[in-house]
Amino acid sequence: MIRMPGESFQGTTSPLTPTEEALRVELTSHVQTLGSEIGERNLAHYPQLLSAAQYIEDQLSEAGWKIRRDEYQLQAKSCYNLEVELTGASPQIVLIGAHYDSVFGSPGANDNGSGVAALLALAQRFAGSQNRKTLRFVAFVNEEPQYFQTSQMGSYVYADRCRKRGDQIDAMISLETIGYYSSQPGSQHYPLSGLNLIYPGTGNFIGFVGNVGSRALLREVIGKFRRHAQIPSEGGALPAAVPGVGWSDQWSFWEHGYPGIMVTDTAPFRYPYYHSVDDTPDKLDYESMTRVVAGLEKVIRHLANP
Repeated sequence: MIRMPGESFQGTTSPLTPTEEALRVELTSHVQTLGSEIGERNLAHYPQLLSAAQYIEDQLSEAGWKIRRDEYQLQAKSCYNLEVELTGASPQIVLIGAHYDSVFGSPGANDNGSGVAALLALAQRFAGSQNRKTLRFVAFVNEEPQYFQTSQMGSYVYADRCRKRGDQIDAMISLETIGYYSSQPGSQHYPLSGLNLIYPGTGNFIGFVGNVGSRALLREVIGKFRRHAQIPSEGGALPAAVPGVGWSDQWSFWEHGYPGIMVTDTAPFRYPYYHSVDDTPDKLDYESMTRVVAGLEKVIRHLANP
C-alpha cells in the first residue's frame, strides 16, 4: 500500500466564483436529468439506457464535439460506449471516462450521474482546445452488475479494442460517484481494518485511488489537484485485490496494461444511499462536487500539456 502524503486542503473554503457557480448549475442540471427525469437506466430498462446515451450525445454535440458510437451487442441489444476525441500534437492519449448506466433498482444520481455530469462539464471546457497530447472523453455503458468486472463490461470492451489498435493511453481517469460528502465524524468507513488508522474518519474528502502499477500517475494527479482545489483530498496506490480499489472502469484499463485511477467519494464506504432506490439528486452536495470538477480541469490541462 502506498499512501499519497502531502498538503491536502484543510482551510476555510471561499465562496464559489461566478465561473464556479455556473459550473454548479450545470452539474446540478445534468444530475437532475440523469437521476430523476431519466432515472434507472440499464439493460432491464433499455429505453432509459438509450435516453441517457442520447442525452450525453446531445450535450456533447452542443459543445461542438463529433461523437463516435463504439457499439457492441449484449442480450441481443445494441450497447454504446460514446467517445469524443481531440487530436493533439502527439499520439499519447489522456482519457477521461465515466459510466452512464445505473445498477438495477436505482435511479443512479450519484452512481453514476455525478460522474457523467463531471464528464460532460469537463468535455465542454476542453472543446476546441489545443493540447500536446490527444484528449478523449468516453461515456461507458454496462459498468454495473451483472457485467461488472467481466468481458461484457462496456469499458472492458472499449479497452480491449484500444489495446488491439495499439492506442497509446498514458492516463485513464475514471469519474465514479463524486457527489456525496459529510462533515460528520465517523461518516467514513474502510474495507480493511487498519486503513482507518491511516485515513480520515470524516467523509469530507475526494479520493484518488489507483493500483500499485498506476502510482506514478496517481502521485502526479493528486499533487496537481492539491495545488488548485479547495476541497480535502486523499490518495492511495493499493493492491487491486483490496475491496473497492478496482470497482470502476479503471479496472478494465488495468486489465489491458494501461495506467488508470479512480476519482471517487468512496460511495460504498460513505454514502447511505449507495445502490438503492434512494440514490436521488437531492442527496448530493453540488458545491463540493463543483470544487472537485474545477480542480480536475486543472489536472487534465496539466496531463495533456506536459
